[in-house]
Amino acid sequence: MTSALLAQLQQDYEANPNDAFNIYALATEYQKTDVQKALELFTLLVQKQPKYTATYYHLGKLHEQLGNRDAAMAIYEKGIIECTAQKALHALKELGNAYNELMFE
Repeated sequence: MTSALLAQLQQDYEANPNDAFNIYALATEYQKTDVQKALELFTLLVQKQPKYTATYYHLGKLHEQLGNRDAAMAIYEKGIIECTAQKALHALKELGNAYNELMFE
């Protein structure tokens, strides 16, 4: 992650904090260096934009990385429900796989 890229993503987010992609892109970059900040942003995105289905997988994986198994399972379940409602089949498959892997780990 370059500081210039992070600065640009932060600027984009500040200019339009309700844009789901701006939050997602910033969280994805923070995931590389600041897991807590990424967790905060992905959580915010799930709260503000629950229909942005790509978020659930990344948020669940962060919870797994931090040892929060129950939180990861809950996020995967919530994402599965949202993806099913939206017929977002690719995201649904990813979440289902992540959920099953964690369930049978």
